[in-house]
Amino acid sequence: MRKNSNKPMRRARNYSQANGVSAQGFTLIETVIAMLVMTVVGLGVASAFFYAASNTGNAADREMAIAVAQQRLEQLRSVAFTDATLNATSASGVATSVTRAGRAYSITTIITDANVISGAATLKTLTIKVVPQASSQAWTTSTTSPFGSVTLVTERSSQILGPNRSL
Repeated sequence: MRKNSNKPMRRARNYSQANGVSAQGFTLIETVIAMLVMTVVGLGVASAFFYAASNTGNAADREMAIAVAQQRLEQLRSVAFTDATLNATSASGVATSVTRAGRAYSITTIITDANVISGAATLKTLTIKVVPQASSQAWTTSTTSPFGSVTLVTERSSQILGPNRSL
């Protein structure tokens, strides 16, 4: 604790005055460079926000395309294995169209027979490809995009015993 004395207290000098440094603030060039850096960062954030907002809409389109493909796949799984609906198709498949939630979808169904025993297939590969039609979304119109379509692939087997059952 300091004793009460009659001597006047000395004021502490400013750090910049004590060390001989002049504190005049930022120069005009420093301010311009800082503004340019902040502009570049701001534009980056704005573009990331726009990208995220547009992909939120794309996700709804992809979700509906997957639902359409799943519905077609369930239709094919619900028929008997020997039904004409499951006959093998050409490599280009059979194209149909359907409208869901106000959007038209093109469905391509490819059925391939496999594991043929005595002239009858015991395994079928079902490929369902769904492409949204008349869409302004880039993922549906770009042929190089991995999201250009939704494809589901599954296999279905018959319930007959194979030739190696006795082994």
